[in-house]
Amino acid sequence: METKLLSAGPQAIEEAARLLRAGEIVGIPTETVYGLAADATNSAAVKKIFEAKGRPQDNPLIVHISRLEELSEVVREVPPQALRLAEAYWPGPLTIIMKKSAAIPAETCAGLDTVAVRMPSHPVAREIIRACGLPLAAPSANLSGLPSPTTAQHTFRDLNGRVPLIVDGGPCAVGVESTVITVAGDHPTLLRPGYITKEQLESALGEEVALSSAILNKLADGEVAASPGMKYKHYSPRADVVILKGDFDAYRRYLESHPQEGAYAMCYEGEENRLPLPCIPCGRADDPASQAHALFAALRQADDLGAKIVYAHCPAQDGLSMAVYNRLIRAAAFQVIEL
Repeated sequence: METKLLSAGPQAIEEAARLLRAGEIVGIPTETVYGLAADATNSAAVKKIFEAKGRPQDNPLIVHISRLEELSEVVREVPPQALRLAEAYWPGPLTIIMKKSAAIPAETCAGLDTVAVRMPSHPVAREIIRACGLPLAAPSANLSGLPSPTTAQHTFRDLNGRVPLIVDGGPCAVGVESTVITVAGDHPTLLRPGYITKEQLESALGEEVALSSAILNKLADGEVAASPGMKYKHYSPRADVVILKGDFDAYRRYLESHPQEGAYAMCYEGEENRLPLPCIPCGRADDPASQAHALFAALRQADDLGAKIVYAHCPAQDGLSMAVYNRLIRAAAFQVIEL
């Protein structure tokens, strides 16, 4: 199939809405990463997402809405905790898991009785949702397992010939997928870290938020993925990624003592001239937001450069840095060397 790449505007939004109402899939911008959207209530349309991405069907999708009033269409009930979170952080990069309504088919939520919902803040995404009049299931618009796309060009590179349309809304502002919290159980639990931090969630809720063990560790054998992004290896370039955990001097010494053909250093801005390998900068050491914004583009750059192995300097594991580490450790298939 021919894939059109249209700049965001009335024509692109109208065409996207037409295709989505017809049961097709469309690449759309959001503030986090680009999404591959389909009518969340149409099981045949949702199946096209999995086929285009090569995504395992036991991996649930996130449903996107444009107004709070649309929430009742996709969930059975709105718990008070969900309403507090929505009032604090919607529209924005926060996904809330609740009990699903009968309108959401099994394909959208991987057979679970819950559904993940968010209201994106990207104006183009919300215009497309409003124009088509549908809740949209939209995982990241990449081939399954590869780094998520943060530009329309990344999306086109992965999905050219697999989707009829990609709407170019410019680079994504956040750069990593949304925070995912479930309020469907006995206690609010963070399942995937993102731009909205654990501390911010607790501030809005007025109670402690538990951390899923799968944030920093592999899923246990047989454990079901309750949220996107919990799978073992994900967000990964074709190059092998290894995380080096230690201060800058230990990181530099390791690179000096382990020369390897095709090796690159994923470092922070300003460190390039102090390292013995060609470098791929990924944000500033003191700015987790810049790291999140640059991460997936840096992983894609590794493949563009023909890297065979990427040694990534380990980020912190708290606040927004937890989101960066969560993505990076999955890109590395949990290969971490303590220095």
